[in-house]
Amino acid sequence: MNGQKALKQITLIKTGGTIPDMKQEFGDFEDWFSAGLGVPSIKTVEVYEQQPLPDLSEVSGIVITGSASMVSDKADWSEKTGQWLKQAVDAGVPVLGICYGHQLLAQALGGEVGLNPKGRQIGTVNAHMLEEAADDPLLGDLPTDYPVQTSHSESVLSLPPNAKSLATSERDDNFVIRFADKAWGVQYHPEFSAPVMREYLTRRADAIRSEGQDPDDLRSKVTDSETAWSVLRKFATMVGAT
Repeated sequence: MNGQKALKQITLIKTGGTIPDMKQEFGDFEDWFSAGLGVPSIKTVEVYEQQPLPDLSEVSGIVITGSASMVSDKADWSEKTGQWLKQAVDAGVPVLGICYGHQLLAQALGGEVGLNPKGRQIGTVNAHMLEEAADDPLLGDLPTDYPVQTSHSESVLSLPPNAKSLATSERDDNFVIRFADKAWGVQYHPEFSAPVMREYLTRRADAIRSEGQDPDDLRSKVTDSETAWSVLRKFATMVGAT
């Protein structure tokens, strides 16, 4: 290696995939995360397809994806993944949960996850950082308010022991959570680009209308968020993957 330190590889725990016929144009979760993290390769484990979880001794850092599944359904693959993630957090492995991954971490560590009583949150929304985030090593340098992409119906309804909320959104009191010294969850999708977000709004238009929201209005308000992407880049740096 000519004296250079070898980069550490991030393990992506894939809990689902994008809408199948979006893949040809936009790629899938692993493509978006590889770009967002700024790393040449990631080890992807498709737990929803029953792929085995790696030994934690082989893992440097973990990112858990979103999913069309519901954490509260407690599918067998999801519960096994949650147990493994708890072991990872207890072992001090850096972990970042995204949307479903955020909720799965909360449930595995003793919190409550269920349907958000304020309804589906989808589109570009504002993340509002709390004072508790000021000294956080991953999120402490983010602006107080910044735009992010969201697409979820369930939320973290109550925090696990020793966890703290670092950000809120209009419909979510636990929008960003620090679970432990090296474990975080964000309810939003930092890996989503604006075109991907707009496509999700198009594909979910009927469901959005049935719930009293206007998908066309939401599409018109979609913007990119370099700030959200920066969370992925900083996590990769913390892990030593860049």
